[in-house]
Amino acid sequence: MFEQPNMVAEVQAVRTRDVVSGAAAGVIGGYVGTRVMNPVTTKLQELAPDADKQREKAVSPGSPYKIGVQKAANLAGVKLDDKQVDAAASAAPYTVGMAGGLLYVALRRVARMNPVLAAVFSGMALFLFVDEGLTPTLGLSAPNNQYPLTTHLRGLLGHLAYGAGVAVTAELLLADRE
Repeated sequence: MFEQPNMVAEVQAVRTRDVVSGAAAGVIGGYVGTRVMNPVTTKLQELAPDADKQREKAVSPGSPYKIGVQKAANLAGVKLDDKQVDAAASAAPYTVGMAGGLLYVALRRVARMNPVLAAVFSGMALFLFVDEGLTPTLGLSAPNNQYPLTTHLRGLLGHLAYGAGVAVTAELLLADRE
């Protein structure tokens, strides 16, 4: 009877450790996934037909991350110089990637999804919600129908690579926790 409060404290400590380790694995997995995605999309860009590259360049208003940082700063009433915009824009894909890593861990732990499905789901969620949804809707890119098909395929394949990077990393980090 006197040991019950200790048992509750132990259970709470284990739960806290699991949440913290899961969050850390998601953040690190998201970072690694983003690092995996970058060379994949860069190579696919190099392989795209020249006509598609020219069309993409013609319709693109610029870096979506730089445009987003500048819009956010303007909304907040903050004046950023070019160096500050560049620094924040270079961090933006990693923050989005880390959020996707947290999604992956939630899919694994809460939804009990298998690793392959969770990898595909988290990568596709970012692709559809961010790249194909929010980015054009917020004016961070041209409308989707203005880009060639290769642009969308590059994003799709890049996000599948991202999901794989997240999954491998998170599974390795959480292997002794399951």
